[in-house]
Amino acid sequence: MTDLRPVGYVIGMLVALLGLTMIVPLVVDLAYGNGDWSVFLEAGVATFVAGGAVALSTSNAKSDKLTIQQIFLLTSLVWLVLPIFAGIPFFLGDTHATVTDSFFEAMSGLTTTGSTVFTGLDELPEGFHIWRSMLQWFGGVGIIVVAMVFLPELRVGGMQVFRTEAFDTDGKVLPRAAQIASRISVIYLGLTVACYTCYVLIGMPTFDALNHALTTISTGGFSTHDASFAVYQGPGEYVASVFMILASLPFVRYVQLLAGTWKPLWRDTQVHAYLAIIFSFVLSFTAYRLIVNNDHFEHGFREGLFNVTSIISGTGFASVDYQLWGALPAVAFFFIGLIGGCAGSTACSVKVFRYQLLIASMRAQIQKIHSPHGIFTPRYQGRPVGEDVLSSVMAFFSFFIVSLGVIAVMLAATGLDVVTSVSGAATAIANVGPGLGDIIGPSGNFASLNDEAKWILAFAMLVGRLEVMSVYALFTVRFWRG
Repeated sequence: MTDLRPVGYVIGMLVALLGLTMIVPLVVDLAYGNGDWSVFLEAGVATFVAGGAVALSTSNAKSDKLTIQQIFLLTSLVWLVLPIFAGIPFFLGDTHATVTDSFFEAMSGLTTTGSTVFTGLDELPEGFHIWRSMLQWFGGVGIIVVAMVFLPELRVGGMQVFRTEAFDTDGKVLPRAAQIASRISVIYLGLTVACYTCYVLIGMPTFDALNHALTTISTGGFSTHDASFAVYQGPGEYVASVFMILASLPFVRYVQLLAGTWKPLWRDTQVHAYLAIIFSFVLSFTAYRLIVNNDHFEHGFREGLFNVTSIISGTGFASVDYQLWGALPAVAFFFIGLIGGCAGSTACSVKVFRYQLLIASMRAQIQKIHSPHGIFTPRYQGRPVGEDVLSSVMAFFSFFIVSLGVIAVMLAATGLDVVTSVSGAATAIANVGPGLGDIIGPSGNFASLNDEAKWILAFAMLVGRLEVMSVYALFTVRFWRG
């Protein structure tokens, strides 16, 4: 039987740490004279005590090495337990959020999805704004560590292809995670400070600049305004686009860059493909806006660049309602959200490298059809790809598509219309943020959805953020017997 104590120790420590971070919104509310500071005090103490109690009761079983079952369980439970405690301030505070809405908002934050059930954001107390932004910032750096340490170890969705790039844990998962987290955090913090500085320089108020810097680098998309980024059209869109792209590149390349090695970033075919996709879509939308919408070049280019980058990176900011551009752009944005950024970044969805592996496998199969006696091996980054990686990628695509369909049907069963159901399922499992339609589109939110739909979407966010397979594996008897 799997020993749950090492898992409980890690989760307890993380919950206690989450409670300590509630000091930040507490201080912010005190500084702005908001009465909700007491909410963060109560929630922070309760969270710290609960996490500390679990950590202390399981500290006798802490270990550097974890079994595969323990790693799977830890990876999923962290993203399930933390939103429960992170949502307490929303439930107790002036947001008057229900248990469902509180959990949904916290899950959307920590998974960096960016879908919100809150309205009246312009009047929301500052402490809640900074807490929402912090959740996304924590989720962003957390998922980088998961992608660089845990998922390659679990061989989920083809991530084992990156084990050769200093990801191998040698069995010591937790020390490796702590080491990588410390190195990544420096880069992550540096990008956040740079983003904040640029926002301030273009005239964004300091508080808004801080919040948007946190949610830009995490590719989360929470905003301090109901109108999202439409409040800061112009130079702000260019700044956000640059940092959304930087945040959705592999962070291991930044580590190598700081170590004086720039060639891996320059030669990374994943980065080349990602930038080429963005460039192609931006040019296409710019031309479309010029020809069909009679727009002028700079405006069409800027809106295309910002919104394409926002959706493909999974950030979910919206500066305009792109559904008004026409049916073709709306459909295109739906599929753009299913592409995603690079592996080992804060970006979400399928990820570019999986499409590259899929295309490489298809090319090899076509070559075998033409030359049955030939030997054709799919390659990635110039290296041959093993059958275990390809089968893992195929399994990911299969489970991703099936999950999207099942979730869409479940949402429709709650009474939602077709567009809301399908786009809601896609935006949740791809962790993008906005969907399509009048309800959850770029100019809407998820507040009016029924509670059943919100719980379904929250589960979809969890599944999508953890690469699908790492969650589903927990529900198989054979896995636990193994």
